[in-house]
Amino acid sequence: MTTTEDTSGTLDEALERLHRTGPEFQGRLSNHGPMVVEALVRGGQSRRVHRWLDHYQRRLHEMPARTEEVTPENWREALGDPARITDWTDHFRRETAERPWREVLTEWWPRLLPGIAAGATHPVIRTGHAVHALLGGEETGPRTGELAHALGYWAARHQPLPPLTEWPAPAGIPAALDAVPPVPHQEGGILGRLDQLTGLPQAPAADGPEQARARLTELVAAATHRYGTHGHGDPVMLVHATTAPNAVLRTLPALPRELWPASLAAAWSASAAVTAAYTPAVPRALAASPTPADAGELLARAAAHGDDHAIKFADTALAVGDPAAIGAALHALELIPPADD
Repeated sequence: MTTTEDTSGTLDEALERLHRTGPEFQGRLSNHGPMVVEALVRGGQSRRVHRWLDHYQRRLHEMPARTEEVTPENWREALGDPARITDWTDHFRRETAERPWREVLTEWWPRLLPGIAAGATHPVIRTGHAVHALLGGEETGPRTGELAHALGYWAARHQPLPPLTEWPAPAGIPAALDAVPPVPHQEGGILGRLDQLTGLPQAPAADGPEQARARLTELVAAATHRYGTHGHGDPVMLVHATTAPNAVLRTLPALPRELWPASLAAAWSASAAVTAAYTPAVPRALAASPTPADAGELLARAAAHGDDHAIKFADTALAVGDPAAIGAALHALELIPPADD
């Protein structure tokens, strides 16, 4: 997918609006605003951003109250404490103000990566969109601020998966995803489902950083294609089996190459865990849909549909770029209810 540089200032304006709000609302629902506006702007849909945000922002809450400053001495005890979301955000604001954002990301990425499935994978997805914006244009205050918000959310929600047994996966990532066993009780929220996990097929093997990136690219494509036949299991939640590894893939260029293999392994665990939690018993054949004339048309359809997950899935499908991925994105627009007017 070809991205468009934002010369209008729309992305920065939208992020400044969103930084007055917290990362969650109505309990544990994630604020998708920063992710969506980045996808729309980079996909050439800047003119739709503020109208979409006017509607979406009505449901959001202000940032929670501060409790205690996160420091180099106490960060471990604060890790995974959702009551410290604002403390963590303040910490990363200070960090990104005092030193280069890539240096901050490199230090914290391996610390946060074991908790990649936390918050239903939304923190890593938000981080991926933040890095994508920084790599794709100017390093403005709102964009580095968005990275601080994303990392703060991830640190506050950090929670590793339970200890898992691993077994050799079938050859090929599509077959490996098909081999992921569903959790026994396919009901309730994601926390209860992930608690049922006992094992997963091993992560795809990678001989060095370049192969890790290639395998991660294959994982994003395979999970996107699989949504076309399995998305009905849970049309919203199964989006994350694709968007979480894509967030990691988009972050790789900002990371030292030695961190790429571990990033692949973590992305696999997140995608496979979501697959296990929500995969349906029986796949369905995907009916052929008219192919959009261009990338902008698909993203415009997703923006008009209005649902945040549908927009983010279209963004990832366009990054994959093949007909099966585009078909899966069109299918998501059918499965996921449109946003309320």
